[in-house]
Amino acid sequence: MGQAVTLHDKQFKPYLSEQQIADTVKHMAKQIEADYQNESPYFLVVLSGAFMFAADLLKAFSKPCEVAFIKASSYDGMQSTGEVKLLGGLNSEVKNKQVIVVEDIVETGNTIECLMAELKAAGAAGVKVASLLFKKEIFKKTFPIHYTGLSIGNEFVVGYGLDYNGLGRNLKEIYVLA
Repeated sequence: MGQAVTLHDKQFKPYLSEQQIADTVKHMAKQIEADYQNESPYFLVVLSGAFMFAADLLKAFSKPCEVAFIKASSYDGMQSTGEVKLLGGLNSEVKNKQVIVVEDIVETGNTIECLMAELKAAGAAGVKVASLLFKKEIFKKTFPIHYTGLSIGNEFVVGYGLDYNGLGRNLKEIYVLA
């Protein structure tokens, strides 16, 4: 794995290797393919954090599918604000489609809850969630996270799309606050 990195005023140490991430993403793609053998799912990628995960997941997904993006924000620095902002809203037709929300990390579940309500109101036939990382110990919602890559503790992580005040998204590995 890589060496420690400094982003702004914080030091981060290696946590998940590029190979661990790649293996996890490929496994998740195969799980989704198995569940959607006779359907073309509609992947809704939550920006900005899920862009790297989504790119790799979709490259590993070999069946026909649609892809769209939505921008959501709930963080200020290293803390969740508890308030989800959907920037731009749904700009595509999801009525009667099987939607898979693609997230980088699920923590409290507030963003997913907000998106699920929007998607159901827009007439989605079904909504499932695919998240690379899952903080099970702080997730307090009752809906399922259907496809989870790796469960982690309540650590603050960066890299592979995740950032700290705008920095770190481009890192190939995932790092944890040192």
